[in-house]
Amino acid sequence: MSGAQHADFATPDETRSFGHGHLDIIRVDGGMIGRFQLEPGWRWSNDVKPIAGTDLCQNDHFAYQVSGTLRVRMADGTEFEVGPGEVAHTPPGHDAWVVGDEPVTMIDWGGATHYAER
Repeated sequence: MSGAQHADFATPDETRSFGHGHLDIIRVDGGMIGRFQLEPGWRWSNDVKPIAGTDLCQNDHFAYQVSGTLRVRMADGTEFEVGPGEVAHTPPGHDAWVVGDEPVTMIDWGGATHYAER
């Protein structure tokens, strides 16, 4: 068992930038937690797809939405929105985009490890 640890998104271990946003990563006790900051106009298929090289996002997200609204479309055509205070599990095979004029802030415990790696 390891001792107590903490980290602060004010000083992330890594930042990955992409069109209309970035991902801050902190590492705690061997795990990675990501904070997505997505600006209005961000869409995975426009801003991250060129980095990922896949038709849809293949990351498995388990995230808490702090602010803004995110719309998700799964490969089977199912769509849903995630808003402030909500938790979502989004399996691989999706596109997503910011809805409206408010930036999205999202804390992700599942999909940050390889997201937008270059």
